Amino acid sequence: MRNIGTQQPAALQKHWYNMAVVVAALGYFVDVYDLLLFGIVRVPSLLDLGYRGEELLHVGAYLLNWQMGGMLVGGVLWGVWGDKKGRLSVLFGSIALYSIANILNGTVQSIGMYAFYRFIAGIGLAGELGAGITLVAEVMTKEHRGYGTTIVSAFGIFGAVVAAIVAEWFDWRTAYYIGGGLGLVLLILRISAYESGMFHHMKQEAVRRGDFLALLYRKNLWPRYLRGILIGVPIWFVIGILITFAPEFAQFLGVALDANGKTTIEASEAIMYHYAGAATGALCCGLLSQYLKSRKKALYYFLLADAAGVFIYFLLQGASAAVFYLYCFLFGVANGYWSVFITIASEQFGTNIRATVTTSTPNFVRGAVVPITTSFVWLNQQGLGMMGATLIVGAVVLTLAFVSLYFTEETYGKDLNYLEVFGTQKQAEGQEL
Repeated sequence: MRNIGTQQPAALQKHWYNMAVVVAALGYFVDVYDLLLFGIVRVPSLLDLGYRGEELLHVGAYLLNWQMGGMLVGGVLWGVWGDKKGRLSVLFGSIALYSIANILNGTVQSIGMYAFYRFIAGIGLAGELGAGITLVAEVMTKEHRGYGTTIVSAFGIFGAVVAAIVAEWFDWRTAYYIGGGLGLVLLILRISAYESGMFHHMKQEAVRRGDFLALLYRKNLWPRYLRGILIGVPIWFVIGILITFAPEFAQFLGVALDANGKTTIEASEAIMYHYAGAATGALCCGLLSQYLKSRKKALYYFLLADAAGVFIYFLLQGASAAVFYLYCFLFGVANGYWSVFITIASEQFGTNIRATVTTSTPNFVRGAVVPITTSFVWLNQQGLGMMGATLIVGAVVLTLAFVSLYFTEETYGKDLNYLEVFGTQKQAEGQEL
């Protein structure tokens, strides 16, 4: 396959099966496998390390925060690197780092080492999706790139399903080894991938690239950036609280209790069914945005379904395991607007800062799990209980998402071949390449 430059043929650009889409989809598949594996093996790994009872919730939240903290750091580092050195360099570097880190996760003997390796793995995991989506968006036509990003997201999300299946067949340490091994194998497949033509052209321009700080203080940038993050936060509120801690919620709701009054719901099963639904939802949301020719309308529909899902969750009191897992799947469909959320974030910014935005945005969303879980645990301990704490945190993140989406620009069919200008004089929104 030849390098696809700025003048690449539209007939090649519109195909969802071009090498950029295949490489990004496989990378995101391994990314999601490793990202969700901790939630799946949280209980067996902590039991093996000697923790019991409520410690499984509190220590699990502690380790999850370390992982997500690593993703916050990595989101910025890989994003800046992608705009300065290229999208492909991120795809190679990130997968190498998180593959090695996950292999090391299988060797841990203490919580301290577990937290450290989850942090390093988080840094590595942070670069995969953003770089892949940026590359796909830049090598496909403006009318068809939504199909490419949808395929990447929908296929990649199935990595969580495979992770759950592997965790059923193997012990938790072997599951980590398998995840790391899959990543290293994928490195070989990426040899045939080529860089974005827009990036090559942009390198010839005298313009600052990967200026993350500009996203924090430039008045023509930071509102767009913040809105993009807030739109996606509800996704990880649902995953990080309601699904990751499904056994604790099931016990609270009296779902699928055995003869001893203990729930039979397992985190690995809840995550598997939820992500199977999320993959379906990602495909549906992406195709809906293409059909409506509107990213915003599709996101509105899915956010409404997500909001309804949070409240319906607490109506499952006394439900059977089959009903609970079916709901995890349906909740996943509603929560599956990840592909369109990432696409709209990527389409908001010029080529010289696109990788920084597209890579850091989903990781700030994932990193939002830290204040979300902290707030949830604190409110729960203040006497509001699991239901009260969940509804309060959920109401906040969903309200912010709806308001942010309202003020976000519609980007369907937008030409991405432009630059953001960061001069010290009067700022321009963008400059055509």
